[in-house]
Amino acid sequence: MLPFLLLLLAGVILMALRFVQLRRALLRARAGETLFRLLAEHSRDAAFLLDATTLELIYISPAAQRVTGYGLPMLREHAARLAVDVPARLQRWRDGDSSRLTLLREVALPHADGHVLALEISSTIVPAAAGRGVSVAGSVRDVSEAQAQEAAREHEQKRFASMLSHEFRTPLATIDGAIQRLVSTSAQADEATRKRYVKIQTAVDRLLGMIDEYLSPERMAAIGRERAADGIAPLALLQQAAANVPASHGVQLELDEDLPLKLRCDVPGMALCLKILLDNAVKFSPPGSGITLSAGLASEGGVALCVRDAGPGIPEEELAHLFEKGWRGAHAAHPGAGLGLYMARAVVEVHGGSLHGHNLPAGGALFRIWLPLPVPAGKSLASADGNRDNSLT
Repeated sequence: MLPFLLLLLAGVILMALRFVQLRRALLRARAGETLFRLLAEHSRDAAFLLDATTLELIYISPAAQRVTGYGLPMLREHAARLAVDVPARLQRWRDGDSSRLTLLREVALPHADGHVLALEISSTIVPAAAGRGVSVAGSVRDVSEAQAQEAAREHEQKRFASMLSHEFRTPLATIDGAIQRLVSTSAQADEATRKRYVKIQTAVDRLLGMIDEYLSPERMAAIGRERAADGIAPLALLQQAAANVPASHGVQLELDEDLPLKLRCDVPGMALCLKILLDNAVKFSPPGSGITLSAGLASEGGVALCVRDAGPGIPEEELAHLFEKGWRGAHAAHPGAGLGLYMARAVVEVHGGSLHGHNLPAGGALFRIWLPLPVPAGKSLASADGNRDNSLT
């Protein structure tokens, strides 16, 4: 009898311990569920879980109602319509094609009040587990404001390009008219004078062509978006820029060994930016002094291109105005409209970069272009296997 009682007591103790373990697991699960719900309710993005077979919405966080203005029934209808590509996507995944395992898409959806929302939807196929079939999990983000800001930025770029084109065309038109008159009345001029007239006319035509090629509103809006597939090698970019520096100033090139093989950028745009900085370095440093043109990986990430001169530096009170449109220093002795640095910064900024200038402790000025490095092709910020496109499958 005693052994039986001991076994019974041991069983009760084991059951009690198991009960305690299960209760602790249940409390942890509830705590985790509470934490998840807090995160879901207060997150900027709306999280969702969709049955990949029936296309029914299993879960969607309250943020979806805040973003769209719709209640749960209407959200279910929209989810079913947006998920029409899931069966084909699921079949491709089952056939061994993992290219659509994670997908990042942008869609337009009307808000409950009538205005159109731009939504970025990230979704991932989740294999069957824990008694649940294959599902699709993901998040929805409202990118309407970001797109509006991008549109405003493009509008500002076009406005800037129109202003810049006008500022350049006005004096060139005066020169063009004057030289045409000189050519038409140069019958009695000597050969050397006529050659100079032709040279001036050719230069004016070349400058007008450059304005059409590089400074049209459409061209400026495209810089930073329509990138060449391979771009240009950093050394080649710097060598091209240095080749245009007059012999009165020597140029020293400095490049880090770990630079990327190619810089993905609008090559003519970046060449124009470097030309402006190098022209300024020549203007504001004594003949015979050196200019350093360097490229290296930046400590904050990305690539830094620097132009350093050996001039007297920039007056401290003028540093804050360097990149203002139409601004020229009080001691500027060279002709100009005060648009060079303004234009150079605009070109860099539409690449997603920045341009700054400051004085060096040892003397001279340094202008630093910072350019971001692109995400490797075929990669997505959401997932290493993701695809950012608007295809259905």
